[in-house]
Amino acid sequence: MDAQSATAPPTGTVTRLKTMLRSLLGGTSEASVTRRLAGTIFIIRVVSAAMAYLSQILLARWMGGSDYGVYVYVWTWVLLLGSMMDFGISASAQKIIPEYRTKGEHALLRGFLSGSRWMTFAVSSVVSLALAGVVKALSPWIDANELVPLYIGCITLPAFVVANTQDGIARSHDWMRLGLMPQFIVRQSLIIGLTAGAFALGLHLGATAAMLASAAAVWIAMIGQMVVLNRRLAGHIEPGPKAYDFHGWLAISLPILMVEGFYLLLSYTDVLVLQQFRSSQEVGVYFAVVKTLALVSFIHYAMSATTAHRFAEYHALGDKARLSAYVAHAIKWTFWPSLAATVVLLALGKPLLWLFGPQFVTGYDIMFIAAIGLVVRSAIGPVERLLNMLGHQHICALAYALAFAMNVVLCVVLVPRFGGHGAAAATSVSLAFETVLLFWIVRRRLGLHVLAFGKS
Repeated sequence: MDAQSATAPPTGTVTRLKTMLRSLLGGTSEASVTRRLAGTIFIIRVVSAAMAYLSQILLARWMGGSDYGVYVYVWTWVLLLGSMMDFGISASAQKIIPEYRTKGEHALLRGFLSGSRWMTFAVSSVVSLALAGVVKALSPWIDANELVPLYIGCITLPAFVVANTQDGIARSHDWMRLGLMPQFIVRQSLIIGLTAGAFALGLHLGATAAMLASAAAVWIAMIGQMVVLNRRLAGHIEPGPKAYDFHGWLAISLPILMVEGFYLLLSYTDVLVLQQFRSSQEVGVYFAVVKTLALVSFIHYAMSATTAHRFAEYHALGDKARLSAYVAHAIKWTFWPSLAATVVLLALGKPLLWLFGPQFVTGYDIMFIAAIGLVVRSAIGPVERLLNMLGHQHICALAYALAFAMNVVLCVVLVPRFGGHGAAAATSVSLAFETVLLFWIVRRRLGLHVLAFGKS
């Protein structure tokens, strides 16, 4: 055997790998398309997370501790308020658009595609002005270094909200890259580029300059996304009269907003309570653990974003068999990749935590406790989107509210004594409770088996 043949990879192995990849990602079936779209979303989220981590390191080094703290404080408010101020339209778009399309209600469809964005822009602008007034009224009690960044944050909010709405519209047409890349890649790249440019020019990169760069990034990314989205919609939707059902849109969206709101609260409760009872160092270690396990949550997010509008479409068509098969596929492709990702992350946990600093390795055992809730939750896949898309958003919101209340109580009981271990245990128990509730609700109301294993 010559040297070339000795070092060449076995042909059979390469062929088998290519065949496996084609079977997973190729094809034109609904299952294949869903896997490809979910894979696209997952990659975007992972790249975005890496860019966000890099940007935070750079900003902290360029700005110094005090200014960086102000920037993080204001930007966190923008992220939280911006995620809520579209009144759930970004999520309900994945229900409303397929239903209008399926029923042939083209005037209402055209009205929603433009009216939803104008509505969220107008309302968020009014709310932003009100928030600026609150900042002005409270200015005697607010740190002087925070005032201008807070005003800039208010200016940022309308563009942030419209971008979220456009994301929901794009996803409803399977334009995942158009929906997500402006927010997760383009925006983050602009923030890094603009702040790096200011730093290179020798300008003082304080909290005000960083917020100006972030505001510019949000507006530029949103406007660019709007231009491309309008062009695509013009080639996809026939021109004609428009009809507007603002009351109907809000009737669907507000309960979904409650679901999203309780989900956000559930996500932040452990860290917020831990901060009240334990040292900043312990909070930092716990936060590093949560960030390390975020890869598992990205899988759930990717499948949720890909499947929601199809749930609504099949329900509108009255095709229960197709809906049931698609739900089963979505659950399978949420649970098994989540389980595999969890095993890999736990195996590599110590070196991954060491990247944050040697002292963070002490949180390794917390990873195992926190991972339990994520794996249990993945066993039923994106069923909260299923309930929202099929008109059961009120009871879904109730389930999330109960899980949130349980998490608060358990955190308050366990965190003072057990610290990060108690916070992880409280969250895992709450997620398991939420999973059981959602499983029972879907079984009772829709008659569907929503577990990754077992039989209906």
